[in-house]
Amino acid sequence: MRGDFIKINPWLKPLSWLYGIGVGFRNQLFELEILKSRSFKIPVISVGNITVGGSGKTPHVEYLIRLLQDKAKVAVLSRGYKRKSNGYVLAAADTTVEEIGDEPYQMKKKFPGIYVAVDKKRCHGIEQLTSDERTKDADVILLDDAFQHRYVKPGINILLVDYHRFITDDILLPAGRLREPVSAKNRADMVVITKCPKDLTAFDFRALTKAISLFPYQKLFFTTLEYGTAHQLFGTEQKALEDLKDSHLLLLTGIASPQQMELDLKPHCKDLVSLPFSDHHDFDSKDILRINQAFADMPSPKVIITTEKDATRLERLQGLSQEVRDSLFVLPVEIRFMQDQEHTFKHKIISYVRKNSKNSILAKRKDDNKPKDSHHTGNRPRTISFRNF
Repeated sequence: MRGDFIKINPWLKPLSWLYGIGVGFRNQLFELEILKSRSFKIPVISVGNITVGGSGKTPHVEYLIRLLQDKAKVAVLSRGYKRKSNGYVLAAADTTVEEIGDEPYQMKKKFPGIYVAVDKKRCHGIEQLTSDERTKDADVILLDDAFQHRYVKPGINILLVDYHRFITDDILLPAGRLREPVSAKNRADMVVITKCPKDLTAFDFRALTKAISLFPYQKLFFTTLEYGTAHQLFGTEQKALEDLKDSHLLLLTGIASPQQMELDLKPHCKDLVSLPFSDHHDFDSKDILRINQAFADMPSPKVIITTEKDATRLERLQGLSQEVRDSLFVLPVEIRFMQDQEHTFKHKIISYVRKNSKNSILAKRKDDNKPKDSHHTGNRPRTISFRNF
């Protein structure tokens, strides 16, 4: 059901009103160009949301990597949330999760042929990527979780909206989970409603389209999650979802919204026990004891499932019982476009990248949220292609 994960605290609404004044004032400074947004001489695609917590950013960025990596030299720039380093860091083969954060580490490990860098200051990060001898051959930069970072003006701005935490049903922090007002969606070139149930009807799609209420210049897409084959974190064994049907399952997560995985995995196992931790959780000795005990208390046959992001932190933990280590599997997740929209999405992304080389300045576009804006991404003339797409 749309918006079924939303929880609003009515007694905090006055604080949300004050928060909204602050956010609105900041956005107005950008609209008046008192605070400046910068364009760069390289295709820049931003993926983000206006909701606190997970809306599926990493699987969508990974989709873009898979789409582009054989056609262009891809660089991913992230903030590197909860990393233990400062400033700009370019990931290398031996870079640790502590240096760049769990999500950038996951992407570098899965896609070793791309550049992955972290920098809280995204403009500075782009400058480093485009000037560093090691990375200046990058053809496109993917900005991870940068919708609020308005100092960068991306060529394509992709806003992700969680179906279960639908933005039009939510309110601003701290009473709700919105980081910006719903009207911020007007800055997006593409809006993707993520984590959609696979059984949505034509009527459901029409209702969602009406509820999100986009301008004609904006494109709306729908995606759902697809789980792959789970693989042993400390071994080589693999398990498909159908292999779990007779097992008791412990779902171990440190992500913002584990409810979706709980819903998806329950039909595939005998029963499910969820052991959730906070997003990007840094596991300590007490957590290890809790994990060991929770798994020991479960009847056999049993298995532990965790996410790829959590695996980046769990793989270096000391103190996990041998039983836990032998039974801990990592479940990969990808996205799948619905309503036969994938070709349209691919075409828009690839066309933008191939028509913008790092030697052609992106046209300045007034971000005035109006469909008549002739400087919008979709209306920019481009003549230069840099690779054979």
